[in-house]
Amino acid sequence: MVTTTGQSGLKEHTLRIEVLTAEDMAALGGRLALNCPSGCRILIQGPLGAGKTTLVRGFLRALGFAGTVKSPTYTLVEPYILEKYTVYHFDFYRIASPEELESIGLRDYFDRSAICLVEWPENAGPLSGQGDLHIGITLCAQGRQVVLQALSPVSAAILRNL
Repeated sequence: MVTTTGQSGLKEHTLRIEVLTAEDMAALGGRLALNCPSGCRILIQGPLGAGKTTLVRGFLRALGFAGTVKSPTYTLVEPYILEKYTVYHFDFYRIASPEELESIGLRDYFDRSAICLVEWPENAGPLSGQGDLHIGITLCAQGRQVVLQALSPVSAAILRNL
C-alpha cells in the first residue's frame, strides 16, 4: 500500500488507499479482519475484476481459514465457521431484484452475531441494509484505489486501528 489519507468525524470518516497488487489487496483484507468485531456488516462495491473477492480472501486468511475462498456468485452466500467468528460471504452480482433474496432468508444472516461481507450490495437494495463499513474499489492505471467509509461507530474504530 502506497498512500493513505484520513478525514475526521464519523460522517466523513474516510480512508483512501492505493493498492498496487493482489497481495496488497489481500493484506488490506487481513488488516480489516484483525480489527473487525463480530456482528459487523461490510459492503464491498467495485467492477468485475476489481479485487473484491481477493479482499475477502485476505480477510478470511487472517482469521485462520486455510481452505479455498471463491466468490459465491451462484450460491449467493458462503458460510465460514471459524474458531472465533462465523463469517458469511455474499455475492449479489446475479441478483436482478431484491425480491429474489427474500426466499433465502437474507435478514436471518444479518443477526449481528456474524460478520457479513457483501459483494454487490447495490443489487440487494434495502435488504443489504446500511452496513457498518462501505468499501469502494476503483480500477486505476496502476492498481486500485480503495475508499473505506465508516458508517457506524464500530467501523470508525476499525479505520482508526487500520
